[in-house]
This record gives sequence, structure tokens and C-alpha cells, in this order.
Amino acid sequence: MSESTDTRMSIPLVQENLTIEKQAVETGRVRIRTVVDEKLVRVSEHLERDDVTIERVTVNQEVTEVPQVREENGVLIVPVLEEVVVVQKRLLLKEELHVHRNRRSEPVDEAVKLKSMRAEAERVGPENPQPDGTRARIRRKERLE
Repeated sequence: MSESTDTRMSIPLVQENLTIEKQAVETGRVRIRTVVDEKLVRVSEHLERDDVTIERVTVNQEVTEVPQVREENGVLIVPVLEEVVVVQKRLLLKEELHVHRNRRSEPVDEAVKLKSMRAEAERVGPENPQPDGTRARIRRKERLE
């Protein structure tokens, strides 16, 4: 005779579930300030300038209307008028100013002061209690250029 023994074993299954939560925690602060630095820089450049000479040209010519300022062959001509008393009043072109322009370039070597701004950031760590009851403060300076 054979006896059938039905032995069943039960194994409990265990499962862990993980829940993740995020929380904003202040780990430190940053202090930013701007600093203006000045440095002396040598600048060398060619600059253009106009030198003018004024030549008075006597005209003494009667005109009926005011002549316009004009330019002839690179010379600026500015009419100068005067009213003269006669039996009638007439316009007399008394003179013209001929303005001659001579452009020249000259080297200029001059020290100029330039300013630049930079930012400095200072990270200030949180105040953490130590095992001996004291508080530690962490400071780290970062330079931003």
C-alpha cells in the first residue's frame, strides 16, 4: 500500500514599495556684489582733425536777393551782407568768407582710465550643529568673471 501524502508548503512573499518625496532644503545662501575695477591703459590711435583758415574776399557787389552759402572746389563760401543807405535800400554783397579745410592725420598716444565691472559671489553654508554642541559655519568664496 502506498500512501499518498500531499504535503504542501506555503511561502509568504514580501514586497517593499518605495515612495520618493522631494523637499526643498536650504543648503546655503549666495551673496553677490559688484565691484568696479579701474586700470590705466595706453591707447594709441590716429585721429583726424580739420584745420581751417578764413580768407576774407572783398566783393562790394549789389545784389537783389540773399546769396546762399555754397561750396566751390572744396572751399566753403559764406556770404556777408550789409545794408547801405542810399536813396533806396539795396543789398550789397560786402564780402565772402572762403573757408579752406586741410585735413591731416596725426598719431595720438595717451593714457586713459578704463573701468570694468566684475561680480563676486560668496556662498554662505547653513549653520550646522556639531556633535559637541557647537555650530559650524561653512563659507566659500567664488569669483565670477
